[in-house]
Amino acid sequence: MAAYTGGLPRAGTVFVSVADRDKRSLIFPAKRLADLGFDIVATEGTAEVLRRHGLEAGTLRKLRDGEGPAGEPTTVQAILAGDIDLIINTPFGVGPRLDGYEIRTAAVLTGVPCITTIQGLSATVLGIEALLDDGIGVRSLQEHSADLQRLRDSEDSRTGKVS
Repeated sequence: MAAYTGGLPRAGTVFVSVADRDKRSLIFPAKRLADLGFDIVATEGTAEVLRRHGLEAGTLRKLRDGEGPAGEPTTVQAILAGDIDLIINTPFGVGPRLDGYEIRTAAVLTGVPCITTIQGLSATVLGIEALLDDGIGVRSLQEHSADLQRLRDSEDSRTGKVS
């Protein structure tokens, strides 16, 4: 919640572009996001892998490919336009690294959460699930301490133990 101004999104569109080495590990968390109601868009190679595994995924053009002939936006244009609510980007290699830099820069400029590892994506999915279940919040250490003390007191009264 503290990492991004608006916290993690509870709905919307997820943009995914991952290195080949991460594509296999992407399937389960991407499916979980789709199950939670998120729309998924991806670069061509990533979208193809997702579709092969039964996930619907729209396609966005890479920055280095430029706008499409019918004005189809690039990944960066879609982010800057506010069309993307969550970014998963694990670049690897020279071309993807340049695109990744521009994607992450657009994410910072727009305040869109940008996840750069598959492990981070898994944690993000768990966080979104907790948000949707209202199972997450921020409390002070003093509040935690008071709750622990109440639990100890109730356990002591139940067992007859004197602290």
